[in-house]
Amino acid sequence: MPIITVEHLSKNFKVHKRRKGFWGSLGSAISREHDIIKAVDNVNFTLERGELVGYIGANGAGKSTTIKMLTGILVPTSGHIDVMGLTPYHRRKENARRIGVVFGQRTQLWWDLPVIDSFELLKHIYEIPDSRYKQNLEFFCELLQLHPFLSTPVRKLSLGQRMRCDLTAALLHNPEILYLDEPTIGLDVVAKEQVRQFLKQINAERQVTVILTTHDLNDVEQVCQRLIIIDSGKIIYDGGIDVLKKQYGKTRMLIVDLAQPYSDIQLEGVNLTRREENRIWLAFDRDTLPASEVIAQLAARYEIQDLTISEPEIEEIVRRIYKFGMSQ
Repeated sequence: MPIITVEHLSKNFKVHKRRKGFWGSLGSAISREHDIIKAVDNVNFTLERGELVGYIGANGAGKSTTIKMLTGILVPTSGHIDVMGLTPYHRRKENARRIGVVFGQRTQLWWDLPVIDSFELLKHIYEIPDSRYKQNLEFFCELLQLHPFLSTPVRKLSLGQRMRCDLTAALLHNPEILYLDEPTIGLDVVAKEQVRQFLKQINAERQVTVILTTHDLNDVEQVCQRLIIIDSGKIIYDGGIDVLKKQYGKTRMLIVDLAQPYSDIQLEGVNLTRREENRIWLAFDRDTLPASEVIAQLAARYEIQDLTISEPEIEEIVRRIYKFGMSQ
């Protein structure tokens, strides 16, 4: 049985239409007109327990609105949501006890209190038994290396330290689902990698279902197995990342260091896309031309010093889908 079921979910917002000029403003004050904005439009999907899912879209695509409805913050205009047998916006408190939420630009920790005091307060809010609290706190402190700054006020933490503490705060009560909205925003490379490894580990060890919204597609590629893309309120892709790459990332790149800067590079079925002195970038379609054939053509005509095959990145694939649509 799915842990989350979303059926025909829609959310509309009324936006006040402002008229221009003095008389227009006066008329707006007397008689208001509104535009209807469809933030989420007939969205359907199911999630199984223990899935790691990337839910992505451009700004205004509807991803944050969807998450807010799943967590019970917003009420849908139409459609139905089932989260672990509950309708989240009807039973908000019960739903909140079974989920964890982390928003990258906001914190659920108390700003002027030491980190450990925030954890103790959350223990009482969620009514976590002493034994479970101690076990979880030690587990997360060890895994995320929190011990050195447990007594530090939250306002004095670095962004990476605060994010590790926010993840701990969201998971102290053993939620079955973790919603993450931009959890690595502003983090350096090391801190991002710590967060990614942590998410994979709690998923593997505790079967926590993770829904990740982010603009950093490296997060999705390294953490998630499944990708849902939403655009203008509608889901335009729902499936595996490997399937997406195979279907929409057909162009591979061969990066070649030649022995000399040959003036004329011509190979059948291959496009020269870039050149820097002796280094060239050659693009080819994986479905029509094997890499071995490209290399054979190249070696027969030019002296090669080194070469590398580059697979298409998920970020470039998604960018092309936004630009050209799924039919590219």
